[in-house]
Amino acid sequence: MPKEQTKSFVLRVDARTMEAIEKWAADEFRSTNGQLQWIISEALKKSGRLKK
Repeated sequence: MPKEQTKSFVLRVDARTMEAIEKWAADEFRSTNGQLQWIISEALKKSGRLKK
C-alpha cells in the first residue's frame, strides 16, 4: 500500500478558537494538528465530500 501523502499549509485562527481547539485536543489525547485533521475529516465526511 502506498503511504498517504500529506500537504502542509498555514492556517490563521483567532486566539479564542485556538484555545478551544487545544483544549479539545488535550481532552481527547490528540495533538492540536491531529485534532484539526480530525475536525476537517469529519466535516468532509458529514457533508458527503469525502468517502468514509
